Amino acid sequence: MPMFRSLLFVPGNNERMIERAPAAGADAIVLDLEDAVPDGEKRAARALVRRAAPRIAAAGVPVFVRVNGISSGRTRDDVMAAVSRSLAGVVLPKTESAQDLRDLDVMLREAELKRRVRPGDVRTIALIESAAGVLRCEEIARASDRLLALSAGAEDYVYDIGAPRDARALQHMRGVIVQVAAAYHLAPIDTPYPDHRDRAGLEAEAELARAVGFKGKYAIHPAQIAPIHAIFTPSPAEVAYARRVVEAYDAAVAGGIGAVNVDGRMVDAPIAEHARALIGRAEEIARPRGRSRAKRG
Repeated sequence: MPMFRSLLFVPGNNERMIERAPAAGADAIVLDLEDAVPDGEKRAARALVRRAAPRIAAAGVPVFVRVNGISSGRTRDDVMAAVSRSLAGVVLPKTESAQDLRDLDVMLREAELKRRVRPGDVRTIALIESAAGVLRCEEIARASDRLLALSAGAEDYVYDIGAPRDARALQHMRGVIVQVAAAYHLAPIDTPYPDHRDRAGLEAEAELARAVGFKGKYAIHPAQIAPIHAIFTPSPAEVAYARRVVEAYDAAVAGGIGAVNVDGRMVDAPIAEHARALIGRAEEIARPRGRSRAKRG
């Protein structure tokens, strides 16, 4: 599972924003060919994205492209333009069924062959944005070996269910995505926060997302990257405690004891494994970023 705390959406038709994107500090860049690009600019945006992806990847930042959804009729053109050896993956919006990912797989195989990219190298992220997508989340998770993450899209989802955009309306969708992602060893990525000027609102939403199990969050503006990273990066205190837990537990096991007290808390095997996972995440985050994070392990 990739360690993407932040994935920054960048409009695929805005050359200035694309040029500045690698400096934003995001763990990954998502060049957007869908909602951020007006219909009349789709063709030009594809060409711009194709030119820009190698430059961003060369800067050490994994590059994804959000294509238009399967029902749009534009997906194949987007895929054929986007796929190259520089591309880490494709974000598929409005994923509502396993067939959506299977259709995308066919397009990706065709593009990989044409662009001389190793088959299967281009990964996918499913963006769940509707009631149908939530209902079929598990079959979506099983649909493709390319899939590395399930992600939440709040704006279309709350419109679909006819509710205001708040934590109560998103609770069920978030719970389903996290549970299914955990069961199928995929990364759960939370929805973008829509107001880049509201840092307090972003932090509150990101804290909630982390608390329920999300490992990262989309961003729509560079100003959101630092707060997202601060929340989705284990703190020094958390890492230090996790190391004490692991050391004490391993010593106990070596002495024939299955549980040990650490700072007043009973530690057994599940708690020790959780601590190991936190340490591993912190170490992975601390490593130099790069496209390899999105590749098969």
